[in-house]
Amino acid sequence: MGIESLIIMLVIGAVAGWLAGQIVSGYGFGLVGNIVVGILGAFIAGLIFPRIGFMTDGGILAAIIHAVIGAIILLLLLRLVKRA
Repeated sequence: MGIESLIIMLVIGAVAGWLAGQIVSGYGFGLVGNIVVGILGAFIAGLIFPRIGFMTDGGILAAIIHAVIGAIILLLLLRLVKRA
């Protein structure tokens, strides 16, 4: 993985984490936390979506949407675990 790929992954993670934090209100984790949530969300979506037949191809915008959906799933799971 080159430095460009790492920077793109961090930017996509930050944007996805921030958007997911805005959608799932009350869950902002700061810059580093949002990056982690976005990257983990992209990983979760990458595991779940191909199994249900949902594939996204289309560059950075599709990657951000993919990561945001995964991050929302992650934040909702965190909210569920936190309540229990």
